[in-house]
Amino acid sequence: MAQFLMYFVQNLMTKSMRYMKRNLKILILAVLMAATSCSFTTKKFDDPNKDKLLIDLITYVLSQGHYDAKEINDDFSEKVYKHYIASLDPSKRFFYKEDIEEFEKYKLLIDDEINNKELNFFDLTYSKLEKRNEEAKRLYTEILAEPFDFSKEEDFVADGDDLDYVTSKSELKERWRKQLKFSTLINYYDLKEDEKNKKENDPDYTMKSDEELEKKARETTRNSLSEYFDLTDDLERKDYFSVFINAVVEEFDPHTYYFAPRDKDRFDIQMSGKIEGIGARLQKKNDDITIMDVISGGPAWKSEELDAGDVILKVKQENENEPVNISGMRLDDAVDLIKGPKGSKVTLTVRKKLLGNIEQVTLTRDLVELEETYAKTAMVDKDGKHYGIINLPKFYFDMEDYNSRNAASDMRKDIIELKEQGMDGLVVDLRNNGGGSLKTVVDIAGLFIEKGPIVQVKSNGERKEVLNDEDSEIVWDGPLVILVNELSASASEILAAAMQDYKRAVIIGSKQTYGKGTVQNVVDLNRWLRNNDYGDMGALKITTQKFYRVNGGSTQLEGVKSDVVVPDRYSYVDIGEKDQENPLPWDKIDPADYNIWDGYVGYEEAIEKSKQRMAKSEQIKLIEQNAQWIKEQSEDDTYSLNFDRYAADAEKNREVAKQYDALKDYKTNLSFTSLPYEKQLFKADSTLQEKRERWHKDLSRDVYVEEAINVLSDIKRNNIKHKVADSDKLKD
Repeated sequence: MAQFLMYFVQNLMTKSMRYMKRNLKILILAVLMAATSCSFTTKKFDDPNKDKLLIDLITYVLSQGHYDAKEINDDFSEKVYKHYIASLDPSKRFFYKEDIEEFEKYKLLIDDEINNKELNFFDLTYSKLEKRNEEAKRLYTEILAEPFDFSKEEDFVADGDDLDYVTSKSELKERWRKQLKFSTLINYYDLKEDEKNKKENDPDYTMKSDEELEKKARETTRNSLSEYFDLTDDLERKDYFSVFINAVVEEFDPHTYYFAPRDKDRFDIQMSGKIEGIGARLQKKNDDITIMDVISGGPAWKSEELDAGDVILKVKQENENEPVNISGMRLDDAVDLIKGPKGSKVTLTVRKKLLGNIEQVTLTRDLVELEETYAKTAMVDKDGKHYGIINLPKFYFDMEDYNSRNAASDMRKDIIELKEQGMDGLVVDLRNNGGGSLKTVVDIAGLFIEKGPIVQVKSNGERKEVLNDEDSEIVWDGPLVILVNELSASASEILAAAMQDYKRAVIIGSKQTYGKGTVQNVVDLNRWLRNNDYGDMGALKITTQKFYRVNGGSTQLEGVKSDVVVPDRYSYVDIGEKDQENPLPWDKIDPADYNIWDGYVGYEEAIEKSKQRMAKSEQIKLIEQNAQWIKEQSEDDTYSLNFDRYAADAEKNREVAKQYDALKDYKTNLSFTSLPYEKQLFKADSTLQEKRERWHKDLSRDVYVEEAINVLSDIKRNNIKHKVADSDKLKD
């Protein structure tokens, strides 16, 4: 069912890579980045208007450093216009047709405004959106003040692309009415179902009237809208300007992106999995800054004085006499006050959730690790053999210090631990892994081969460079399976492709992976300015290179094709690079010099046996049917606002969904356990133990993991090679 609340502010893209190589100097961009001021060029960035300066700076960096720099002309202008307007009002519930007609005067002028450092178009759209936003607040309040008639025959169209812009206030109110009625209908239907269930469980239960339920459903919708507009009220002009800037830069390619200062901080946290602060996730709700979650291992968790639901009222730094009242403050501003460097102290005035009493809590900030960022490892036994599985959510690393915790060092440690437990085969799960550090993936690939090329990279007009594993140590030389899906992207595709080209691993998963074959650098825009008095200018993630498999092919658009193709829920959904609006094209270069892995016997036979098993699997057939049904459901964007019709459709869908209950009920005969060092952590961290137990339960119901273990048991080692290798080690 379609989600009601649509946030127009785009989420930060997390599928990204940062190329860190000693001879990066061959890149034009790197030459430019080497300067700490604008001394590298005669061009001066000295506009006193920060927004105009930012446009000038970003477009110059793009023109000089992007892999496929675009000409900023009328065609470019028109594409930016469409992207930007769609991002401001995707559901067409704010702007009128007359607004759009006013905006369209700039459709072919945005390029001129960029070149002339003018902001007329942005200023117009921003002021108009502010006005329409206030109108919408009044509209939703008026509409939700009156009951809805669910007996009326009418439909709601959810996809804004299928709608025209309204021409009058009455049309706009009608559009909002249908949107709000649809949201309320969903709530009303759920409440009615709850009442029926209560009555079935307790015959003496007095069911609430339809009028009571309709009123409660409207209140839920009103609360959702109130939270939505609380978020938009927190947005400032600079936030909307970032939306405009990204409409410009994303026309170069889908992975070029401008990070406003706070966005850059979030990006760094996502890539490193670490933050300095108190270890709590916060949200703003009805002007209150509320603790949403306490992070295990952080200062707040260790103190045992803060809980989810507690409201932070005031914040006092250790060098201040008076606390700052943060009630009603923007969430980002409140977060800035609460977080801080490791070792510093902060005192929070808190209203406790349970009793409502006011308390003061003093915490010493620390480096907090976000556990969900990092690799997690489990063991499983089958037929007397021991197998390991490592789930890698991203190729994480610290952008300030690569030698601190990263995905490669964590995987190395866990593989060594698995070997000590007698591991006979390893599964690396890269499903939903959107990428990360290029250096990290090279280091990880090196864990599985002796020496050799891992990936090739090429700048526009420059010779290719081959990135090699130069460490002769093989941390794991046994059977290896890699799991992928349509959301395995970037660095995930590099690892899967390299292991496939070497015939080092069997790749199991989707028909193809995401298809992102480009390399990005994150450029600190502040270093381009001399004597910067403008404040933090943020950073630009810019596509500077393309990467290629060691066999010479690109993963761009085509991704990595699995050795054993199995369907999943994304099989029929358009979510890959090829489905983006302006991706870079596919091409190929000469292959690198590499040797096929000779440590297996019966490699092709193991793949063929897996294909045969998957073709016979009833679970796999059911997964594919479910994926097709999900696709059909997603294509239907018109919903009835009549309760009886809506309930009938819901019942029909429920009956169809029952056919797929077996997907949730599927169980393997496999049971998973944590490594010994992690079991020791459980003694002090029951939350971590609960997370791992939940993960293990999911693994035991995962048909893809089950098949990966089957393949590991089918792959035979080349014992002659291993005897030779072992004797060589003894000689050394």
